[in-house]
Amino acid sequence: MIDVIASEWLKLRSLRSNLYLLACSLAAVLACAGIAFMIGRGFDNQTPEERLAFPTNGDGLGNGIAVAYFVFALLGALAITSEHATGMIQPSLVAVPRRQVLLLAKIPGVAAVALVAGQVLAFAMHAASMAVLGDRAGQLLRAGVTLGTPLSEPGVLASVIVAGLSMAAVALIGLGVGAAVRSTPGALVVLTVLIVVLPVVARTLPMPLRARAGSFMIENLPLQIAGTGGGSLPPAVAAGLLIGYVVAALTAGATVIALRGRRIRALAIGVTTAVLVMAAPAVAADTPGAGAGALRWGGCADKDADKGADRGEGKGAGKGLVKDLRCASIAVPVDWSRPYGRKIELTVGLLPATGVHRRIGTVFAVPGGPGGSGVQDLSTNAGSFAELRDRFDVVSVEPRNTIDKGVLPYDCLVSGPWITWPETREEYAELGRRNRAAAERCRAADPEFFDHMDSASVARDMEAIRVALGEERLSFITNSYGSMPGIAYSRLFPERVRAMVFDGAANPYVDRARGRLPHEESFGRFAAWCARASTCALRGQDVGEVWRALVARADRVPVPVKGESPRAAYSGLDIKEAAAPSVISPGPAPDFPRWTQLAEAIARAVGGDASGFAGYVRQSTNSLKVPSFTGMNMTHCLDGMGLRDYDEYRELRRQGERLLPNLAGIELWHPLACVGWPVAATNPPAPLPAGKLPPYLAVGSWTDFGGGADLVRPIPGSGGVQYLGHGHGLYNAGNSCVIAHVNRYLISLRPAPMGTVCPGPAT
Repeated sequence: MIDVIASEWLKLRSLRSNLYLLACSLAAVLACAGIAFMIGRGFDNQTPEERLAFPTNGDGLGNGIAVAYFVFALLGALAITSEHATGMIQPSLVAVPRRQVLLLAKIPGVAAVALVAGQVLAFAMHAASMAVLGDRAGQLLRAGVTLGTPLSEPGVLASVIVAGLSMAAVALIGLGVGAAVRSTPGALVVLTVLIVVLPVVARTLPMPLRARAGSFMIENLPLQIAGTGGGSLPPAVAAGLLIGYVVAALTAGATVIALRGRRIRALAIGVTTAVLVMAAPAVAADTPGAGAGALRWGGCADKDADKGADRGEGKGAGKGLVKDLRCASIAVPVDWSRPYGRKIELTVGLLPATGVHRRIGTVFAVPGGPGGSGVQDLSTNAGSFAELRDRFDVVSVEPRNTIDKGVLPYDCLVSGPWITWPETREEYAELGRRNRAAAERCRAADPEFFDHMDSASVARDMEAIRVALGEERLSFITNSYGSMPGIAYSRLFPERVRAMVFDGAANPYVDRARGRLPHEESFGRFAAWCARASTCALRGQDVGEVWRALVARADRVPVPVKGESPRAAYSGLDIKEAAAPSVISPGPAPDFPRWTQLAEAIARAVGGDASGFAGYVRQSTNSLKVPSFTGMNMTHCLDGMGLRDYDEYRELRRQGERLLPNLAGIELWHPLACVGWPVAATNPPAPLPAGKLPPYLAVGSWTDFGGGADLVRPIPGSGGVQYLGHGHGLYNAGNSCVIAHVNRYLISLRPAPMGTVCPGPAT
């Protein structure tokens, strides 16, 4: 057998056409460089925002790999068809009468040449692509990958090596095809169909059939074997499929040789063999997604419409939900300390994975508020999750503390008392009586349910959803106050956390006044803008002095709202609380409409009329002044946001007045709402088990990044991305740079280093 192999190696080496073919394989390098050049030119012509949405060039092998595959497949085919064409097959069969042995003897030589040349070619293709892209290769995209992926990126070195190895496999497929067809033109036709036509046809199919068919194309198998994309097959299945293709081709060739001229029968046997070899990977690849658990998914619109009808909005309130959003219900205990007690139903929403790549798992989008609906958020912000769904299912929930759940009176939850500065112990006690009365009005409808609105109970609900989904671990994107259930989940179920993103996090551990220092900085930006903006009603004045004088005067004599009850007059604290949202979220640059509105409200209040503040507060709250919403307080207070006593309040107030010259008091708004609360805190702040958690990622804007960054710093390996601009809930809001960093982290589990920034808009 060794002599036969040596003889076949001599034939392969002496064929001049093989050298020409290997030289032609350099066309694959040129193809990769050309594609990279066109991508680079297109990228350069885009705006910064459009560049973030640009498609990646990946490892750079691109369409060049099809050229390489065709060359190596033809190399394998010519190893036997050239003998048929020249008549040399007869002397070969005389020397080696056992035909299968002759075919087997060709395998080592063909494989060795393709193996070495394939590796060289694969690395050359990658290097050419990266060289042409240059510095642009490092541009992070919304999909969570870079425009070009260097060898240092996870999985890229493996994918290039596997691509080189796959060229040896393709050469053996060509050898099998050549043995079966016995004709160089015939082999060319078959290989063209396999390597060129079938992938093109697969790309024309509708989704999800396109993704499924594409996963089985030879050109997409290396990435799947390396686990870096390319299709939906697990690495082991993709490797098995590639081996199966080789075995099927060689079996067909060996069968034809053994049966001599009876080609039809031989090809039938070969096809049957190929089907059997491919059947196992095909079945194994059919792994179900999130719907495989205990949840039964269906439409969402009817459920949402019923809620709208309950609020007097009429049927059809849910018709705005995106079409591919699916919903299911899950029953959870009202009181998790009594798991077999009374149950409530929660609605779970699902945006299923849509991409061509293998599904990594499930991302749980935790809504903020508290009181927001995660299902509605999934629909409203579906565009923000588009790229993430290439690799993940995305789920969320209408938490137990969603204000329109229907268990507690909706009108009661969206109202509440106006908060005032207590100047004495008596006023502090009176505030407590008002708060308690407002809480009891809502609590009376269902005391047991009202008493279990804490974020730890929400976290336990999330764990029940994980179990129902059948997922080993979950990845999370928490939005705003959604960080509180995320923190509780991290404490209770650290081993179930795959990844955690805190976006604009509420941080229960941070010092209250120091946590509002970024708001003071935003007020400084507002004042600086006002000094130069022609649309600012206070232009030409010292905005800080005007503001502080107004607040001080309003604390002495509240500013009336013209045409309204004297009780609606604005104190200094009322003015600060009404202004704070506009200070930190001014609207789109460069006009900043909310800053313009705020400046007008300040100017009118200086003139003795607070209706400017009352007008836009009423638009968002249906109240003349900002109310302390009972629906939010029922979670805040159980999460330990309240004050210990009057003495603590006085100390914190003094600290706030020292650190926050313009906005002192806003840091105590929610704590004051918990004075007199009828239920003791059940989820007070407790340390995170940092050593048991994977690296986390914090993202946020000027005003809310610090809280999240402080949360994740104790967790080894964690990172952070700050957007140098205004805003809150940046991922849901569609901030492309933040989405890119978050998606990259969720895919690779490598958070951006602390200190990474996303540029803000030009102002």
